[in-house]
Amino acid sequence: MVFNLQCHAFLDNTLQQIEAMPETTFDEIVNKYVEMNIAHPFMEGNGRSTRIWLDLILKKRLKQCVDWSTIAKHDYMNAMKVSPVNSNILKTLLYNSLTTKIHDREMYMKGIDYSYYYEEND
Repeated sequence: MVFNLQCHAFLDNTLQQIEAMPETTFDEIVNKYVEMNIAHPFMEGNGRSTRIWLDLILKKRLKQCVDWSTIAKHDYMNAMKVSPVNSNILKTLLYNSLTTKIHDREMYMKGIDYSYYYEEND
């Protein structure tokens, strides 16, 4: 029971710190995305939920979103693996895939489809 309370307190504190991170520039937003990915406590659904979260922040702050269909699974997964120590690869992938089609239903649905594709076992 004490361990669960400590984990809950740690996660709560971590999420508060992430929430307080700035999100006014592309770099700040991706930095926040990397931190959320590290902190997210569940393996299943981690990528899907954080990619949707990322797109929501990008739409709100920059009026852009990611066209996930332009990012190869292998490239994305490798960039995510190294992102806690070097987020530049991830930033390049995401930046090169930004689009202003934030109200496009097809773009939104493609993002959902690719979220499942990235998490499929090879």
